[in-house]
Amino acid sequence: MSRRRQLYEGKAKILYEGPEPGTIIQYFKDDATAFNAQKKGTINGKGVINNRISEHVFLRLAHIGIPTHFIRRLNMREQLVRQVEIIPLEVVVRNVAAGSISKRLGIEEGEPLPHTLIEYYLKSDELQDPMVAEEHIACFGWATNEEMQDISAMAIRVNDFMCGMFAAIDIRLIDFKLEFGRIWDGDYSRVILADEISPDNCRLWDMTSGEKLDKDRFRRDLGGEEEAYQEVARRLGILNDADSGPGEVFDLTAHRSKLRTGPKPKK
Repeated sequence: MSRRRQLYEGKAKILYEGPEPGTIIQYFKDDATAFNAQKKGTINGKGVINNRISEHVFLRLAHIGIPTHFIRRLNMREQLVRQVEIIPLEVVVRNVAAGSISKRLGIEEGEPLPHTLIEYYLKSDELQDPMVAEEHIACFGWATNEEMQDISAMAIRVNDFMCGMFAAIDIRLIDFKLEFGRIWDGDYSRVILADEISPDNCRLWDMTSGEKLDKDRFRRDLGGEEEAYQEVARRLGILNDADSGPGEVFDLTAHRSKLRTGPKPKK
């Protein structure tokens, strides 16, 4: 088998040249980072689970008309995706106060926001992903006004869908991060959803107990990261056929004592 050409390695994924022009192979790593890579570690089996969860979510989003870069899953850790020109913005959609917004504005974590909030951050590890306003985006040409309209409309639609999807399995969608990219047809471009959607970039709390089922378990040294990620996959109905090898599948109930309960959601 010929050696593949690596195009890019990020904190959670490696991108390789795809088999056809305009395609990329996206490889999911077990590496875990937090606080702009100031904290590093490994969550065993994370890449396998995130590959399946992201595939599941992207396929369901495609069914409601959200254009995405996802083509198909190739194996346990790899997806074939469309090659896109990534827009250098992280789009954060918030339903409940948690993480940085609680620290910045002094809002108690777990407090529902008056309405869904969309924030934009410049993708720059060197600058620690600073928050930017739409005026900055327009001024520096990171995205056009038309692209921003498409991005905000898709972000709201993705949020509405995922809130319902996760609520159906007793999970509260607190917030999540999206990335978008351009695909070109001659001189014309359009914006599509890219990157991944998984417990790495979503805050997911159990609706009953408030347990955190996402990367906050790693960020905050809560432990039980593997079990939490696998619990999300189990509830989504994709764990049993996740192509996991022996020793990679865990039942959260059997390991409940390893998880420290987070704040209970407010009534």
